[in-house]
Amino acid sequence: MGVRFVALVSLFVLPYCAMAGEPTWQEIDGVVYGAKPDGRGPIGGGEGYANVVAKGDFTVKDLDSLLDALSRAKTGQVMFIPGEAEIDLTARIYVEQLVLEVPEGVTLAGDRGHDGSSGALLTSDALKTPVMIRATGPNVRVTGLRIRGPNPKRYLDHHHRAFGPGGDGHAYYYKFPTQDGISTAYDGLEVDNCDISGFGHAAVYLTRGERHHIHHNFIHHCQYNGLGYGVCHNTAASLIELNVFDWNRHSIAGTGRPGCTYVARHNVELGTSLSHCFDMHGGRDREDGTDVAGTSIEIHNNTFRAPQTPVVIRGVPQEKCDVHHNWFAEHGAPETAVRASARTNVFDNAYGPEPKAAK
Repeated sequence: MGVRFVALVSLFVLPYCAMAGEPTWQEIDGVVYGAKPDGRGPIGGGEGYANVVAKGDFTVKDLDSLLDALSRAKTGQVMFIPGEAEIDLTARIYVEQLVLEVPEGVTLAGDRGHDGSSGALLTSDALKTPVMIRATGPNVRVTGLRIRGPNPKRYLDHHHRAFGPGGDGHAYYYKFPTQDGISTAYDGLEVDNCDISGFGHAAVYLTRGERHHIHHNFIHHCQYNGLGYGVCHNTAASLIELNVFDWNRHSIAGTGRPGCTYVARHNVELGTSLSHCFDMHGGRDREDGTDVAGTSIEIHNNTFRAPQTPVVIRGVPQEKCDVHHNWFAEHGAPETAVRASARTNVFDNAYGPEPKAAK
C-alpha cells in the first residue's frame, strides 16, 4: 500500500449532517477531508433536497392503481405517490410473488422532504421478498420514497448454526430467505432521496450495467449476518455519493468480478456497522482461482464514524483502488483504517476525532 501522510493544521469545524449530529467534513489548509454536501441539498436527502418530485403523469395512492399505472407507463413519465400514502405489498408478495416492475425511462417517485413530507411508504413484512422493485429497462429513477423491507435483524444465531462447528454451511444458511429492495440488470439506474431499510441481502442490488447513480439516500438496517449490504454490485459500475449509512453489515460491497467498479464519495458512515463498511471481495471469496478484487475503485471524501474497519479490499483490483481525502474519525492511522494489498493506494486522509498529523 502506498501511504502518504498529511499535516493537519488550520483546522475549522464546518457544517453538520442533520442525521449525524456532528460535523461531516473538515477543511485543513484549504483542502476538504470527509463528506461535504453540495448544491443539491443535505447528505442523506430529505428536507432541503433540491430535486424533489412533487407531481407526476400518474398520481396513485394504492397498490392496484400503482400496478395499473406501471403497466401503462412510457419512457419519460413519472409515477407519483403522495406522501401520506402507505402501500403494503406483503400479501401480494407472499401469495403472488409480486414485484413492482418499473419500465425503461420511467420514474417512480415520492416527495420525501417536500413541505415536511416523510415520503410515501412501500413496505413488505413477508420474509420471502426476493425483490421489491425491479427496473425492467435502462434509465429508471426511484426517488423520494421510504422503502422498508421485512428483515432489519442480524440473525447471528442462524449464521453461527450454519457456519459454526458441525454446521452445514451454505446449504443450511440459504434455507432462510433473503431480500433485495431495488434491483437492476440495466444501465443508468438512479436512486435518490430515499429512505431504504430492512433488506437481508441489499437495499440496492446492481447485478449488471453501468452509469448507476445512488445518491442523497438514508440506507440503514441491512445487516443480516453473512450478507447485509447497502449497495451491492455483481458486475456493475456505479457512482455512490452523498448518502448516509448506518446499521448495515457492509454499506457498499462488490463481488470483485471483472467489471465490478465503483466510485464512493461524500458519504457518511454513522456509528454502527456489523462489519467493515466499504468492501470489495476477492477471488478467495469467490473460490475462482484468482486474486481479482474488481476492476477500479475510488473511495474519497467520505466520513467514517463506525469503529469497525472502514475499508477492506479483499484482493487485487485489475486497475487500482485509490483511497484519499476521507475522514476516518474513529481510526488514528492508515493501518487501522484500510486493509488491502497490491494496487490499493492510501493517501491524503485525515485520522481521529480531532485530526492530527500521522507520525
